[in-house]
Amino acid sequence: MKTTLQEMTQYWRLYLLTLVLGVGGSFQYGLHVSIMASPAEHIKTFLNQTWLIRYGAPVGESTCTLIWSFIVSIFSLGCWAGAVHSGSLPVKYGRKKALLINNVVAIVGALFMILSRIAQSFEMILIGRFLYGYNVGLGLSVHLMYVGESSPKKLRGFLTLTCSIFIGLGKLIGQMVGIKELMGTEAMWPYLLAVSGVPAIFQFLSLLCFPEAPRYLYIDKGDEDACKKALQWLWQEEDLKLELEDMRKERETAQGEKAKTVLDVLRSRCVRWQLLALVIPCAGVQFCGINALYFYAFDIFRESGVEEDKMHYLSLGIGGTELITVTICAFVIDRAGRKKLMGFGYLLMGVIMSVLIVMLTIKDLYTWVPYFNIALIFSVICVYGLGPSGVSMCLPADLFLQAWRPSAYVVSGTVNWLSLFVIGMLFPYIVEGLGQFCFLIFVAYCIFSAAFMLYFIPETKGKTMVEITEDFNKLNFKGRGTEIEKGDFVLATKF
Repeated sequence: MKTTLQEMTQYWRLYLLTLVLGVGGSFQYGLHVSIMASPAEHIKTFLNQTWLIRYGAPVGESTCTLIWSFIVSIFSLGCWAGAVHSGSLPVKYGRKKALLINNVVAIVGALFMILSRIAQSFEMILIGRFLYGYNVGLGLSVHLMYVGESSPKKLRGFLTLTCSIFIGLGKLIGQMVGIKELMGTEAMWPYLLAVSGVPAIFQFLSLLCFPEAPRYLYIDKGDEDACKKALQWLWQEEDLKLELEDMRKERETAQGEKAKTVLDVLRSRCVRWQLLALVIPCAGVQFCGINALYFYAFDIFRESGVEEDKMHYLSLGIGGTELITVTICAFVIDRAGRKKLMGFGYLLMGVIMSVLIVMLTIKDLYTWVPYFNIALIFSVICVYGLGPSGVSMCLPADLFLQAWRPSAYVVSGTVNWLSLFVIGMLFPYIVEGLGQFCFLIFVAYCIFSAAFMLYFIPETKGKTMVEITEDFNKLNFKGRGTEIEKGDFVLATKF
């Protein structure tokens, strides 16, 4: 038996690939989620100055708010555009080339940000934000594909969950570089917005040293020799019979069939329950209320007597908490299992947020309530990091065979990014209308997702892709047996 230290030494190249994919992949998402809060006032001032130069009058408050909202929300639309192309680019060009192209998009976006003040053009910020969104939407999906298709079964859960670790790290780094002691100043805001170009350049240069995803080489391209070389280089292992046999079985189910569209994926019975598991608890994670908690956190901090200029540092504590708990999740997921971590995680989030609604209602009655509410916020973030945050990134890589995976990520990305766009646009109005009772929407989602995971979805830990598909076929084809239907699996995906 190999010790943990021996395994770490053996797979060091795979871990290095995971680092490279994370820095240029999901790290970018976390970075963009948090980095826009710091330069908001500076960008609005720049917008007003630009408007004054062009039209000889200051911009109206409503117009300024509208343009700022569009600057923030256009990122989600870019993410959706990138997610749509995640079903075709990785299939046509491969996972590696798709990421190289994606990094060029981010670098161009960074250039737009740097030059926006020189050109006196807030439109360049809009274009840069859209390009950043495209980079994140495509990069997040391909990151998960690449890691999942390069990992051995025993490490698949841990390595795919590093996607969430890098999101948490990106959020924390975005908050850190945005403080006024670093880049959160009037003079530095264009360079702050261009920070995403750095990880893009890093991934572009580093990825050239790594092979294509092994499963893509074998199953999609039919190149067994290249697949074997890639596995031997990444895993430093000579005995690959079991892994290659698993890929061979998966490839055989896909041979001789025409490519299916995303519409076919939505209508096909053979992946119906996988699709439900992808959309409800995973892609729909935006509805769990984590963004609402970040919104309410600052109000609760103020009520507890936290000084305004110290608020940003307390937000670093929130980001750090999420990062630590997601990291812990990465080490326990292959022992505890995806089903329990996500199911009970959603259930606990629903319970804690229910208590939070009550506490926010009686916050003025007792002096200790605001401090208790801070504890509740950190509790929800801990549970979110230990369960839904990590598993929602890890589980999709387990659900679909190679041929279905790109299309599945198109659907997942579409639901995820359009949900983020809708919540970003409507949430301020929901808060204004419902106040703290807006959490009831998120409580309902959490309870429903918990019941769905715990009662319907089979466990996927420690199983091959074919074994997982057989488990889901018991749900997809009740009374028809559990054999995988050859005609339902294809090599490529088209949109």
